[in-house]
Amino acid sequence: MLPLYRDFTTQEQIDAQYDTAIPVADRAAELRHYAERSAHARATLRCILDVPYGPTRAESLDIFPADRPGAPVFVFIHGGYWRALSSKEFSCVALGLQRRGITVVVPDYALCPAVTVGEIVRQMRAACAWVLRQIENHGGDPRRVAVGGSSAGAHLAAMCLQTEWDADYGLPQDPFAAAVLASGLYDLAPLRWSWLQPKIQLTEGDVRRLSPIHGVRSCATPVMLTWGGREQAEFARQSLAWRDAWTAAGNASSLLDQPDAHHFSAIHGFEAPDSPLCDWLANVLQQG
Repeated sequence: MLPLYRDFTTQEQIDAQYDTAIPVADRAAELRHYAERSAHARATLRCILDVPYGPTRAESLDIFPADRPGAPVFVFIHGGYWRALSSKEFSCVALGLQRRGITVVVPDYALCPAVTVGEIVRQMRAACAWVLRQIENHGGDPRRVAVGGSSAGAHLAAMCLQTEWDADYGLPQDPFAAAVLASGLYDLAPLRWSWLQPKIQLTEGDVRRLSPIHGVRSCATPVMLTWGGREQAEFARQSLAWRDAWTAAGNASSLLDQPDAHHFSAIHGFEAPDSPLCDWLANVLQQG
């Protein structure tokens, strides 16, 4: 039997590697953690919600300003395999970072199958362009903007790193001071053969055009990659393969080992100001 992707010959084999709920005991409890901690963040932190960055209702973002003006900024792009969840489940990432003096922006986007993955990439580039142009009006420093995300959000952040910002947006070619990519998807090819395909409807052209592994360019942004040791092996392999391509282009990267984390808990560190995630991002951004 010919393989569908690498050495996988059946959808069941691919699903076993890319169904993020498999390694966790209670997926619903993990999602409740996000929702409850995010509600706490919106109730206790200064925030500006539902700010439009584009023309459609889905194109809005939430800002959690740091206490001091001129603060560094982190744009966090949420996951959900491009077809679930919203920015509101991820306000929790501001809990630790705001205490480190970092303004946090969490953009929302339309979901598949109402829109394509390509349209979501466009929306996230538009959200980042809005932040780079407008965040100074909300106390942020546009010269110290980091981008990142988890799962599908890490895919979208990687696509933002590979954007032609100068030619397409009239912004500095490498506008980001740092990036954090957690449990990302950098080669979309296996997902065409997975349980997700009816929702995300990827074509062969989409795989080539929208897989970050195929579009790495020279970039001055330092990147930190992380994933959970309890995740399926494909998440580690995808991250390491993208890192190889990134460093082969002469770019800087580092790895954060999280042996006890799974796909959902790999970003819990953003909720604690003294975590390795917050430490790395604060140290890089405060250098600006």
